[in-house]
Parts: sequence; structure tokens; C-alpha cells
Amino acid sequence: MNDTPAVARTSTDLRRVLIPLALAQFICSFAGSNMNVMINDISEDLDTTVQGVQTAITIFLLVMAALMIPAGKLTDRYGRRRCFTVGLVLYGIGALMSAAAPGLGVLILGNSILEGVGTALLIPPVYILTTMLFTETTSRARAFGVISALGGVGAAAGPLIGGLITSAVSWRAAFLFQAVVVGVIVLLSRRIEDPVPADPTRQFDTRGAVLSAVGLVLVVMGILAADESGWLMVALLALGAAVLFWFFRSVIAMERAGEEPLLSTSLFHNRTSNLGLITQSAQWLILMGVSFVVSAYLQVVRGYDAISTGVIFTAATVGLLVSSLAAGRLAQRLAQRTLILAGFAISTSGIALLLALVTGSSNAWAFIPGLLMIGVGLGTMLTPSVNVVQSSFSQDRQGEISGLSRSVSNLGSCLGTAVAGTILVAGLTTTPERGYGLAMAALGVVGMAGLAAAARLPRAAATRSTSATDPVQQT
Repeated sequence: MNDTPAVARTSTDLRRVLIPLALAQFICSFAGSNMNVMINDISEDLDTTVQGVQTAITIFLLVMAALMIPAGKLTDRYGRRRCFTVGLVLYGIGALMSAAAPGLGVLILGNSILEGVGTALLIPPVYILTTMLFTETTSRARAFGVISALGGVGAAAGPLIGGLITSAVSWRAAFLFQAVVVGVIVLLSRRIEDPVPADPTRQFDTRGAVLSAVGLVLVVMGILAADESGWLMVALLALGAAVLFWFFRSVIAMERAGEEPLLSTSLFHNRTSNLGLITQSAQWLILMGVSFVVSAYLQVVRGYDAISTGVIFTAATVGLLVSSLAAGRLAQRLAQRTLILAGFAISTSGIALLLALVTGSSNAWAFIPGLLMIGVGLGTMLTPSVNVVQSSFSQDRQGEISGLSRSVSNLGSCLGTAVAGTILVAGLTTTPERGYGLAMAALGVVGMAGLAAAARLPRAAATRSTSATDPVQQT
């Protein structure tokens, strides 16, 4: 295989490669949100609680976030296509196990662990391959637009599709649906070839992988423990912070010794990329936080079934789909900074509407305007945020930055379910309206923080194509 990524490919070949990559992002995002509408069904069938289902969802997102950086590094050593295929197989096994789960423990093993590990392995190759294969700015923006659109639609439409399947058949059939889609992706991905060969001699920082994963797990566990024990929460957060500090000290020591750490500190020297990572995390935190809070509130407090909850979420799906698919054309006309700013402004306004119209109203239509605006806002900025980060680094850094980028995004998803979900669940049985309001207010604060980060992005951020010889962009 040629050592350079400049392999001639027709537009038809690229479209054939893009289809399985985009479908992979769709099904992984779908898995992160479709369980939100199955809360009552799963808790009754498996004899567990709302908090138990929230824990399963959060662990799935957490496993992805914790393993995304190590998985990104493994793509350099074992190859992007191989990691993609292994991830799909693990995901499919986990989906089948979840469909047959007799209790919450097996569901967590299948969905949260196996599907989480599978996702961590297959998602970095999606973004690395897209960056390597689509070398022209406009074509890459369109490719990321399709991937981000299907990822966002998977997350936003997860409640609707999951609700339809759950109401028509069973919540278990939703996991069979995932397994079928994964099988289709495996067949379609046979045409994918690595633009550059794997390097089996590439060093892998095992200690760093363990420390980073343990640190993130402890931090999120601390957040989940907030409604159980304040002291336990503080202890877990402090321990998690200490382990992450140990991890970064280990990284610095390895760099000084001339070794290759799990995560190079030079990745954080790029101001544009740092701000882009913040916006990515905030976007997914808002999407998954809103998805869980609204779904749980509708089912537990309002008494809606899975299909009714999913139908209400159609507003967010439509908004996100329309704006995401327009991302390629918008990228040609507007600066990516402008798109990200507009996205946060629209999404934060949507959260404000969910607060103003829903609180004190029993009308289901009160949810529609806010969800529609959130969908439009997120779809507007998902693609430019990804492109800002990926295009800030040269070809040989794509494994590292892709793993970091996906880890930060999934950590945002995890925190969205953990933070907003914990606030809601804490008052779900006693003061549901107050719990809903506080959870939405917290998401609004995240939206404002994302808007502030976007405002600091350079006006011409990441408007170029990345090639193997591109220097690292310092802004």
C-alpha cells in the first residue's frame, strides 16, 4: 500500500466509503439516546429503577469517553480499518446480549460495556479516514456534514425510532435493530482501505490508558453519587482529579524521556483546537442532557408512553437534520466561527423556551418550539466544530486528535446525562417541576459557556485542507 494518502479516488468511490462511516456514527449516537424512551419499559421488565436505567446509559457514554483516546492511538498501530471492523463486531455482540438480558447486570455488560468498547474502537477511524480521504476543504466539509448529520439525527431520532420499536414490538427489539444495522455496515465497509499502512512497532502507553480511563470513571461516578451522598461525591471527584493529575504527570515524564505518551501535550498548544474541543463537548452535553431530561420528565411525570415521547422529539430531529445537511453549503458562505456562534445562540434560546413554555403547562405542544430550535442550533454547529479541530493538525497527528476529539465529545454526552439527569432524578418524585427547571437551567449555563468559547475562535479558523505536509496550525 502506498505510504502517502494521496491515492486517486473517484467521487463514486468516496461516496461508497462515506456511507458505512456515516451509518456507524448514526448507530452509535442512536444507542446513546434511544434508551431514554424505554425507561419505564426497561425498569418494569428488569425490575429496576429510573436511576438504574440512567446508570446504564451513563456507563455506556462513559466507557466511550474513557476509551476513545487509547482507541485513537491503537488505529496507528493496528490500522484504521481493522479497528473499525473489530469495533463493529464487539458492538454487534453487545447489542445481541442486551436484547436477551434477563436483568440490569447483563444489560450493563452488553450495552454499557461491550457496545461502549465497540464504539470507542470504531468511531476514531470514522473521523480519521474521513480526514485522510477527503482532502479538499469543501468535500471534507460535506463529508463531515453527512457524518455529523447522521450522528446528530441518530441521537435526536433515537427516542422516536426507539419509541416506535418499543411500542410496536418490545424494547429488546431496539437492540436487535442495532445488531442488524451493524451487520449492514460490516458488509458495506468491505470497500474501505487504509490510506496509510499500520505501524505495528508504534509504542502504546498502557499505563496512561489505564490512568486516564480510571480518572474519568471516578469523576463521572462522583457526579452520579450527588443525590446519594455528598461526602461520597466529594471523595470520588477528588480521587478522580488526583488520578487525572497523575496521568498528566506521567505524560510529561514520558515526553521528557523521549517516549511516546498516550496523549501528547502538544495537542493542547493549539488555541483554535482547544476552543473547538470545548464547543464540541458543550454541544453533545446539551443534546444528551436535553434528551434524557425531557424523556424522563415526559414518561415519569407526565405519564407518556415510549411512542408519544419519541413523537415529541421529532421536532429536534427535523431541525437537526435540515441544518446538518445544509452544513456543506453554509461552510462555503460563512466562517465556521460564525456558524458555531449562531448554533449556540439558537440552542440556548431553545433551552430558554423549554423553560418558559413547559414549566406550569400541561400541553405537550409546549415542548415543540424549544426542541426544534435546539435541533437547528446543534445541526448548524456540529460539523464546523469537528472540522475546526480535525483540520488544525497535520496528517500524522490525526490518530491522536481524533481520539481526543471523540473522547471530549463523548465525555460531554456522558456529563449531559449524568449532571442534568442527576439534578432531575433528585427531585423527580418530590418536586418534579423544580427538578426539571433546575436541570434545564444547568444546560442553559452550558450553552452560554459554549457561546463564550465560540466567540474566542479566530474568524478564519480551519478553513483549509489538511494534507500530510501541512504544518500544525498555531493560532
